[in-house]
This record gives sequence, structure tokens and C-alpha cells, in this order.
Amino acid sequence: MLTSALAKASYCDARHTIIPTRVFGSTVAANRYVAELIADVIRERAAAGQKAVLGLATGSTPLGVYRELIRMHNDEGLDFANVVTINLDEYYPMEPTRLQSYRQWMNHVLFEHVNIPRDETHVPDGTVARHQVDEYCERYERAIAAAGGIDLQILGIGRTGHIGFNEPGSTVDSRTRLVTLDPVTRKDAASDFFGEGNVPHQAITMGVGTILAARKIVTIAFGEHKASIMRRAAEGRMTDEIAASFLQTHGNTQMVIDEAAAAELTDFKTPWLLGHVDWTPVMIKRAMIWLCLQSKKALLKIEDEDLRAHGMHELLREHGPALRLAETVFQQMLGTICYCPSGEQPKPVICFSPHPDDDVISMGGTLIHLVRARHDTHVAYMTSGNIAVFDHDVTRFLDFTSRFNQIFQIDNRRCAGLSREVTRFFARKEPGEMDPPDVMHIKALIREVEARAGAISVGVAEDHLHFLRLPFYETGAIEKKPMGEDDVRIVFELLDRVRPADIYVAGDLSDPHGTHRVCADIIFAAVRRMTERGHAIAVWLYRGAWQEWEPREIDRAVPLTAQDMRLKREAIFMHESQKDEAMFPGPYDSREFWERAEDRNLHTAALYNQLGLPEYYAMEGFVLWSGGETT
Repeated sequence: MLTSALAKASYCDARHTIIPTRVFGSTVAANRYVAELIADVIRERAAAGQKAVLGLATGSTPLGVYRELIRMHNDEGLDFANVVTINLDEYYPMEPTRLQSYRQWMNHVLFEHVNIPRDETHVPDGTVARHQVDEYCERYERAIAAAGGIDLQILGIGRTGHIGFNEPGSTVDSRTRLVTLDPVTRKDAASDFFGEGNVPHQAITMGVGTILAARKIVTIAFGEHKASIMRRAAEGRMTDEIAASFLQTHGNTQMVIDEAAAAELTDFKTPWLLGHVDWTPVMIKRAMIWLCLQSKKALLKIEDEDLRAHGMHELLREHGPALRLAETVFQQMLGTICYCPSGEQPKPVICFSPHPDDDVISMGGTLIHLVRARHDTHVAYMTSGNIAVFDHDVTRFLDFTSRFNQIFQIDNRRCAGLSREVTRFFARKEPGEMDPPDVMHIKALIREVEARAGAISVGVAEDHLHFLRLPFYETGAIEKKPMGEDDVRIVFELLDRVRPADIYVAGDLSDPHGTHRVCADIIFAAVRRMTERGHAIAVWLYRGAWQEWEPREIDRAVPLTAQDMRLKREAIFMHESQKDEAMFPGPYDSREFWERAEDRNLHTAALYNQLGLPEYYAMEGFVLWSGGETT
């Protein structure tokens, strides 16, 4: 069974996939594994007096691998002098000095930090004249052949199943060419370009045939939002609608994924359908809830025949009868329902909100309960969220400030000057260009004012709102720095000052620019320091902005009334810059955040009712952190 194996090791292999798939308990372990594979190729080629030819990918997925390679270069002396790199793709048209250029990205995250000869690094040229693109693509193919072919190709996988930019419809024998990007791909890239409208419509990419010619291929995927396409690529039929499925034909390929991306694989979702499993209490709970949802029967209505009809003979034989199993799981689920989150006795609690609106979106109803129970409720906003504000909102706020100053006869010269500077900048601003510091400060202030209004509307005291502005985030760009000591220190100092009994932390792993993951690891590091100093803290993980916990995962479910939901919705509405259209809506859900939150809370309550548990209007779910990592 995969989950039990992962409890004892950093990874285990899926059994049911056509493409060999290794599932890791953390992305840290996965990144180290892939980096070691790359290092092995480099060392083997160097020992043979040959160049190692690496096919490289861009984006957030391989970033951890590149950071590990840099560490190995600095700490272990890994020598890149014999390395040739060939990148998969580049947007078209695209200047190599642009912030979003893959050439610029590769220079920044890898090439500038290791000793790869610069003339041995190859990234498609996004400035080639349109009438010369076909000839250029043929030269790119010849350059790969001249290098001796690719020894190890690193891939990510897109939500459409694309590898490189081989969108649905790409053929198995396709070669390097200019392609038109799928609308889904452009939407997924919106965060890198500060809005979907700035994303190019075309790209130059290696073809599927080019990729399959590599001697070894490793595909990396992390996060819940990759789970569905991972199942289709690794287990489904081969089709040109999913370019990654063609990897099934390759003789030396593997997929390296985390548990979140493995969630839809048969080994993870329904391992009892594959044969023997280790029937732990956790697995029994998962199987019985699955059976209820499949059979559309409440827990206490499940009969022996239901287990037999759904291939669960072993569970029935070893732990039956059905009634005993159902009663056990029913009591477990009943015990998750919690009317008094954090208990009946008032105590200090902190909700950590990675972005300025995660608090009310994901646990606004629980905040209402905490305040109502007179808990000493704090909210800590970990980042400014300034990259998610549209330029027109800045213009609107500056216009309001200017007119306010005029009406009340306040010296308006500095505001008027700033307004003119910002207006001139916006007039000449290139798509995807970074904002200057003054504009970033204004955008941060807009998010802060909205956060205050949202938290106060659910009853949190204004002096209990903490705006941490963690350094890792304040780059002005989509790409953030790794977590650092300053980040951990800031969070630790807040914990040490408030001394909370409970804290609430975002557990979403599908955040489009990874902020939730980084924030969670910063908090966990600070909590460990508090524990070492003798202060125990219960850590509850919430979701809602991008995903919701499934009933089988929930340790605490907080019931919400219709009135609670109306107040929660009003709090979300206070975030006007994110309403109607958020700059970063996420890769798979176009609904507004208030709609997502409401639908998910209603759905969780409906699932509890479907299991035969008490019926509530809505519910927010939480998981108790066990002390592991998110990454």
C-alpha cells in the first residue's frame, strides 16, 4: 500500500501506472532524487570524457531541482564544465531580456550559479523573424543532433497534458516548431505575465518526437491540480489529446510526483481494487467513505453485499461485518463535528493568512465562531499580495485621494505629483513589466485596507491584525525567493508574543505561485522552535481558496449557519480588488473566490449528510498537522 510505504520511506512506486511512477512524501525529497539523477549523468559522461547533454524545462515545477543542483555544485563540487543544456521551449515573440523570457529565467535560476559554459546553453530564440522561424526550428533540431542527442530530458506536465508546449493535437512524430498556445495554457501562465491578456499566443517548442528521442526522460509534477492529468497520462489510453501519454512508448522514462499529484492514481485513490492492502484504520475509513459515495448509501445503511459488489471482499473478510465497519467510521466522522473550534475556554489563537484574503475566504465562518466564543483571535497576513492588484485600481485610489485632498483643502502637491508619475508609467508600461517601488507600495496598501475591512467585519479587533510582509515575497515579481531565516524569525516573534494555543494555517498545495507552500513551511519551522522552548501549539490546516479537504481527510468540521455564510460572503466582498476578476484566479477554477468558498462549504455539509451524519447548512473543514512538511 502506497501510504504505508511512504510512512517508512521518502517514496514508493505506483503499481498500476503504464508509465513508471515514483511517488514522494515531499517535494524536497523528489527534487533531491531528480537532481541526483542529473548529477549521475554529468559524472558518468565526465568519467568517459564526454559531454552530458541535458534537456531542461522551465517553470515552478523544476525550480527546486535547479536549486538542489546549485547546492551540489557549491557544497559537493559537482562540475558542470562538461554540460550542454537544451531547453524545451520559449514564448514567441519574446525578447531574451524580458522578465518572462525562458532564457532570462534559466540564466537567473541556474546558469549564473554553476559553471556551464554559456555558449553551451541553448534556449529557443523568441526574436527570430516570422518568415525565418521554420528554418530556425530545423537548425535547433540539427543542434540537438550535433550535440549527440539528449542524455536526460526533464519535463513538467501542463493541465492539458502538454509536455513542452505540445498542446492537444500534437502528433507523436512532431518536431521543433512554432505552435499556438491552448487557452488553458495561457490562463495557467497568467500569473507570470501579471494578467492573461499579456500572455503571448504562440511559442517555439521541441516536438513530441524530439522529446521521445532523448535517452532518458523524467517528468515532474506537484500539487492537487496535476492529479487528474497525471492519472490520464500515466494510466489512460495513449492519445494525441494528451501529449504526455506518448511517454508510455518510451523505454526509459519515469514520472516523479508528490502525494498531492498522485491523489487520482488508482494506487492512491482506490488501492483495494488492485489487490491486497494494509487495512489500517485510516485505509478502512477511506474505503468505507468511498463505498458510501459510490453506492449512494449512508454509512449505517451499508450491508455486506455492498462491500462484495464493489470488490472489497478482503475488507469484509478481515474486519467485517459491514455494520461493525460502518459504525466505527460513523463514530469517527461524528467526532469531527466541532461547534466550538479551539474549545469552550477562551484562549489566544492566530489565523495565518498567506495572502490578504485567505483568512475570510477559507475560514471566515470559523473566525466568526472564534470571536463569538471570546477567543483572543488574531490574524497574521504573511505577504502584501501587491502583485495581485490591477493597475486601474491604483489609478482609482489615487484619483479618490486627490479629490479627497481638494475637498478638505489638504496639501495635495505630493499626491498630485505621484499621480502624474504613476499615470505616465502606466501609459508606457510594457505587458508584464514590473512596477516601481511606489506603485508596489500603493498596491500593498490597497490590499491591507481591504484585509482590515474583511477581518473587522467578522469581528476581529483591529489591533489584533498583523501585517508581516515576509521578505521572501517582496521581490516585486511573480517568482519569489526561498524561505529564509528572516521569514522564520518574524513568524516566531509573533508566536512568542501572542503564545497561541491553536493556529490555523493554509494547507492548499495548488496555489498558482506557491505562496501557500512557502508560508506553511515558514510557520512549521517557527512552530518547531516554539516547541523546543516548551510551548506546544496545535496546528490546524485549512483550505478553500483552491481546493477543499475531502471528508476522509477532515479532523475537524465546523458547522455554519446561513447567517454565518452571509457574513462570510460580506467579508470576502470587502476585498474589492479581487472581486469580479482576480488577477490570479488559479489554474482550474474561473469562479470568483466567494463563489468557490460558498460552494465548497455547502458541498462539504452535503457530503456529511450523504454519509448519514447530521445535516448542516455549510461546513468548513480542517486537518490537524502531524508535524510533516508541505513541500
